[in-house]
Amino acid sequence: MSGAIAVFRAGAAGFEERLRGIAERGGAGDGDVEPAVREILADVRRRGDAALVEATLRFDRVDVGGGLEIGKRELREAEAALDPRARRALRLAARRIRDFHRRQVQRSWRYRDASGLVLGQKVEPLERVGVYVPGGRAAYPSSVLMNVIPAKVAGVGEVIAVSPPSPMEGSYPAVLAAASIAGVDRFFRVGGAQAVAALAHGTETVPRVDKIVGPGNVYVQTAKRLVFGRVGIDNFAAASEVLVVADGSARPEWVAADLLSQAEHDEMASAVCVTPSAAMAEAVAREVGRQLAALPRRETAERSLGRFGGVFVVDGMRQALEIVNTIAPEHLELSVEKPEKWLAGVRHAGAVFLGEHAPEALGDYVAGPNHVLPTGATARFGSPLGVYDFVKRMSIIGGAERALRRLGPAVVCLAELEGLEAHARSVKVRLRRGRKR
Repeated sequence: MSGAIAVFRAGAAGFEERLRGIAERGGAGDGDVEPAVREILADVRRRGDAALVEATLRFDRVDVGGGLEIGKRELREAEAALDPRARRALRLAARRIRDFHRRQVQRSWRYRDASGLVLGQKVEPLERVGVYVPGGRAAYPSSVLMNVIPAKVAGVGEVIAVSPPSPMEGSYPAVLAAASIAGVDRFFRVGGAQAVAALAHGTETVPRVDKIVGPGNVYVQTAKRLVFGRVGIDNFAAASEVLVVADGSARPEWVAADLLSQAEHDEMASAVCVTPSAAMAEAVAREVGRQLAALPRRETAERSLGRFGGVFVVDGMRQALEIVNTIAPEHLELSVEKPEKWLAGVRHAGAVFLGEHAPEALGDYVAGPNHVLPTGATARFGSPLGVYDFVKRMSIIGGAERALRRLGPAVVCLAELEGLEAHARSVKVRLRRGRKR
C-alpha cells in the first residue's frame, strides 16, 4: 500500500473514528475572521465605493479606482477572444445547464375548494440577485454558468456578478467570457467580504440585491452568514467532498482518479471510497499513490487525504449505504454493477452519479444539473441550487360569503382559544352583517 490514503476495515481500530471525523468535519471555522469581516461590512455600509476601492487594493493588490464595473461590451470581447475550444466547451455547458433547469420552472396555480374559497400559489422571480464568483488563485467560469443560468431561467430581473480582480491581468478572461455566455447583466471587479457587503447594502455603484449566491472562502462565507436576513443567501458552504461506493466490478484506476479530483480542491476536502472488497480497497490505495505522484496539486491532495480521506472495507452493500446516509456526501458515485438497484437506499446526497461512466467531474461541468450542492452533511436537509432558489411563492386566498359562513365559526373558536379576541371579532362582524345591501 502506498500510504497516501489509509485503508480501514469494519470492526478494526480506527474505522469508526475516521468515519466520525469525516461526517463531522463541516467547513472551516469562521470565529477567527468574524471580527475582521464585521469591520469590513460596516466600512462598506458607511463609505460605499471608497471602501470597496481601498479593500480591493489592500487584499487583491489591484487599483480599481478607475472603475469598479466591467461593461457588457468588454464581456462580449472576452468571449470573442477566448480560445475557440474553451468557448465551445462553455457554450455546450451553458446549453445543457439551461436545458436541465428549464424543467424546474414552477407555475402559479389556483383551485376552488368545497367551501367555496379560491386558494392558490403565485410564483414570482426575485427582482435582483448577486452572484459571487471566486477568484484569486484560480478562475471558475463553470461557477458563473451554474449560478447565473438558473437565475435567468427563473426570470430574475437583473443578475449582478462580483469577482476579485487578478493582480496580473485585471480580470480572468474565461470568467468574463462565461458571464457573457450566461447573460450576466452587470459585472463588478470586487471580491471578498467587501463584495458581499456591497451586494447586501448597495453602494453608489453596486446595486443592492435581494439574494446572494455563489461559493467563496471563509471570509465570503462568514460575510454571507452575517448579512443573512437583510438579503437571502443560498447556503453555508463547506469544503467539497466525494464518496465512491465501489464493488468488485469497479476499476481501481478510475476510482482513484475520482478520489483525487476532489482531494485536489483544498485541504478540507473529503475523498472516501467504501467497498465490500478487500482486494478492491488495496488496489484503489495503490492507484491513489501512483496517480498522486504526478498530480500538480499534490501537496493539497496529500493533506486532504491524510485528514479526511480513506478507503473503508465494509461487510456488504447495505453497510455501505448506511455509511453513505451517515456522511450525506455532496457527491456520491455508485461505481457498482446495477447502480439503479441501490439508488433506492440512498436518502442523503447532493448528487448521485450512476455507474462507472458517470464521474463526478461530468457533473461539475457539462452534464446539466447544478454543481452547487449541499456540503458538510447538509444534504440531510438541503438540495442542489436550482430555479426554485430564485423565485418566491405567495399564497392566494379568495373569500366568498358562503365560505366564510361555513369556516368562520371555527376561526372564531381557534382565535378565542388563543386569546386573540380581535381576530375573532374580525370574523364575527362579518357573520353578523350577512349580505351587503
